[in-house]
Amino acid sequence: MKLNVNYKEQFENRHIAPNEQDTQAMLKTIGVANIDELIDQTVPKNIRLKQPMNLPAVKSEFEYLNKLRVTASKNKVFKSYIGQGYYDVIVPGVIQRNILENPGWYTQYTPYQAEIAQGRLQALLNFQTMVLDLTGMQIANASLLDEGTAAAEAMFMQYSLRKKTEAKTYFISEEVFPQTIDILRTRAQPYGINLVIGNHQNIELTDDMFGALVQYPAAHGEVYNYKAFADAAHQKDIKLTVAADLMSLALLTPPGEWGADIVVGTTQRFGIPMGFGGPHAAFFATKEEYKRSMPGRIIGVTIDAHENYALRMALQTREQHIRRDKATSNICTAQALLAIMAGMYATYHGPIGIKAIASRIHGLAIVLTKALADLGYEQLNQSYFDTVKFNVGVLVNPIHSEALNNEVNLNYDGEFITIALDETTRLHDIEVLIKVFARVKAKNINDVDLESITANVESVIPDELQRQSAFLTHSVFNKHHSEHEMLRYIKSLEAKDLSLCHSMIALGSCTMKLNATTEMIPVTWPQFGGLHPFAPVDQTGGYMQIMAELNAWLSEITGFAAMSLQPNAGAQGEYAGLMVIRAYHQDRGDFNRNIALIPSSAHGTNPASAAMAGMKIVVTKCDEKGNIDVADLKAKAEEHSANLSCLMVTYPSTHGVFEESIIEICDIIHQHGGQVYMDGANMNAQVGLTSPANIGADVCHLNLHKTFCIPHGGGGPGMGPIGVAAHLVPFLPGHSVVDMGNEKSISAVSAAPWGSASILLISHAYIAMMGAEGLTNATKVAILNANYIKARLESHYPVLYAGANGRCAHEMILDCRSFKNFGIEVTDIAKRLMDYGFHAPTVSFPVAGTLMVEPTESEPKHELDRFCDALIGIRNEISDVEAGLLDKVNNPLKNAPHTAAIITGNEWDKPYTRQKAAFPLPYVALNKFWPSVGRVNDTFGDRTLICTCPPIEEYEFDVLV
Repeated sequence: MKLNVNYKEQFENRHIAPNEQDTQAMLKTIGVANIDELIDQTVPKNIRLKQPMNLPAVKSEFEYLNKLRVTASKNKVFKSYIGQGYYDVIVPGVIQRNILENPGWYTQYTPYQAEIAQGRLQALLNFQTMVLDLTGMQIANASLLDEGTAAAEAMFMQYSLRKKTEAKTYFISEEVFPQTIDILRTRAQPYGINLVIGNHQNIELTDDMFGALVQYPAAHGEVYNYKAFADAAHQKDIKLTVAADLMSLALLTPPGEWGADIVVGTTQRFGIPMGFGGPHAAFFATKEEYKRSMPGRIIGVTIDAHENYALRMALQTREQHIRRDKATSNICTAQALLAIMAGMYATYHGPIGIKAIASRIHGLAIVLTKALADLGYEQLNQSYFDTVKFNVGVLVNPIHSEALNNEVNLNYDGEFITIALDETTRLHDIEVLIKVFARVKAKNINDVDLESITANVESVIPDELQRQSAFLTHSVFNKHHSEHEMLRYIKSLEAKDLSLCHSMIALGSCTMKLNATTEMIPVTWPQFGGLHPFAPVDQTGGYMQIMAELNAWLSEITGFAAMSLQPNAGAQGEYAGLMVIRAYHQDRGDFNRNIALIPSSAHGTNPASAAMAGMKIVVTKCDEKGNIDVADLKAKAEEHSANLSCLMVTYPSTHGVFEESIIEICDIIHQHGGQVYMDGANMNAQVGLTSPANIGADVCHLNLHKTFCIPHGGGGPGMGPIGVAAHLVPFLPGHSVVDMGNEKSISAVSAAPWGSASILLISHAYIAMMGAEGLTNATKVAILNANYIKARLESHYPVLYAGANGRCAHEMILDCRSFKNFGIEVTDIAKRLMDYGFHAPTVSFPVAGTLMVEPTESEPKHELDRFCDALIGIRNEISDVEAGLLDKVNNPLKNAPHTAAIITGNEWDKPYTRQKAAFPLPYVALNKFWPSVGRVNDTFGDRTLICTCPPIEEYEFDVLV
């Protein structure tokens, strides 16, 4: 027997599920001889790539991780005291292993289908409760992207709430973090908002101001009493936003108690690694009266069809998908996974533990201050929590050198040094800092009476700023402090949620594909998680290599000249791309170019992003086949030629079709001086076959949490980097703290220079292990799987749109509108799918009353068949309603989903069997997933809005604690 000693595992075979036998069977069902014939019938020849992508040779999983360890070693993880919104943390092991590293949590989708998302909804409700308790506010959302963008969202909310329409000035304290000010500059420009940056203690508040922002504690550590400032602002009808450190609020009087209208910040300190900038969950809390203006998702309490406690996303009419260009925010995703971790951190430690951690941090800051005072150093902050500021004069360079010799990073600003302590700081770390400062003065640690100092530590926070109110009083934060209890609590919530661990999630436009374990493993390596985003560049060699490689690979895949990896969500990428286009036009003197043409089929974030970029939206028509109406587009491009900024187009279209006229469409826009922005939501149907640049686009954002395998995390994190043609490269986003190398850069769009850098590792791994051929094959199989589902279902459900040869791209739209004739809504189908063990496809987008289905390349034929069998089974049930065999109102669809409690109850009053309700097909019984609640009552929840964990005694039904 001859042996192959050069055999190497191919990751492609792990990522792409259908084997050769299944592929042939699917091709036969579709009616083509081979996959290339299918691709030729699907993708127009005039947009196909002429040659394969030029990417490095493929690596096996074993080879990739071994190489990455070498790359990781180029990151020098020094002890960081830089602060500025980023701090080292201790991630409780029970949370890291059972949430961050657990696909049962990170492969969940956004909880739009609440009945099979009760676990993460409860975890997010805990998060909201934690934020409200600590900030002293009345309503909070379920997280935003980062502190800087949360502050920008607050500014926009303040702007939208202003009573004086002429008010266009916004005050920012000069002691707000610089990256936050940078983002506010970006957001303010399109709206003509005038930013005034100054000292809150002597600023003259004027009638043309609509809002103000202060930092608490301030960027250099001082804890100010802002009450008088808040009162003065309110007298001028100026709403106040406070960017607050959540950990400090365990000791400080919460902003809600001294006059804040909005409180924002990051929950990074609650057990989330720095990760060179992210991902981290921001928080946003405000007053109850502003709930309909608040950006982001809100989790609210309601009841289900059986009047049991249930949760769902509340007040959905605020979302940009509904409000489109009238939206005040384009937020589509959040940081759900990180918010869940932060909420669990509070659950694990409880109020006593959180206060103890905050007290230790504060106490060690006092010890450091007194110790360095003994050495003759002047500490400038009168009141502080964790950050102390020293004027060291000419000693700054010697201290810098000595700190680096001891692998310590401090924050330097001219002759000033700030030192920010964190949860990981211990007394021996203080001793190292003392040695650094002592050696510069030719002294030693014995010159400091450390024993006496540590024996007499009293808070330096003034009495009026010391917290008196209780927090984290709900039982959920007071009963899970042993690891066993915490483990069981986490698992009890996980069991209520359907994820990719259970079945395919065939969401059109959302690409719920395999998030391979090998791709995820490096995210928790300390060499990547422990790095501060503002660490010196010579300590970040591993990250710099990874990001340079990823930039080059994504540029090759898209055909563009360069990428910006800064946008940390898809909608953020849209906004960044449009701001780059805006800067390009203005650089050429075309300040008048502000018209964005957007097809009627576009994602809701498109018009919302364009409005945020200061553009005027002109909607173009689609024809009866769902394609862009070229004649209408041309007419509107001509009409607005002098002022045309851009076209926003999704390709393949949101209707799941490769439009034949796309090159002509791009040419029309260019002829009239506009730029083409391509929404990269559907890149999973492009990679290796065509590219945005090949089609004629000038800029495109990529949803790395879709095509490039970053998991959805129950509603975030995401990444939305943008690629641009050569003429737009100079305008890619910059950063106020880290030099990004572009002379004409727009200011920052995200708080960290490279966005959520740690999860870029996932996409880097995916591309490296797939290679050019593997990525191309993934695209082909995604198209194969979609067309197989189409072939199986089109005799049961009309497929709304198809290409010239009757093929769909990677997704399709099933038309369910006719079922309304017998009383069945598309929502009924979505809920009934839960009884079959599936999450519904995308409901009523982009066409009301439809399902948009996208299987991805990671699903095997037998899973596609299970899904098709379920939809066919449901169609047969609809036929039974139509024929009168099932009642129009009391039937399995209207009563879905059926919970275990209902099925096993003593009474059964339905005109169909329990078996039909719970086990409609034989395979369901083999691996039954039970929805934990019946159909959720959204109306009840919005009418009696409760967005915190309610006391048990207020409800007769069980509360998930």
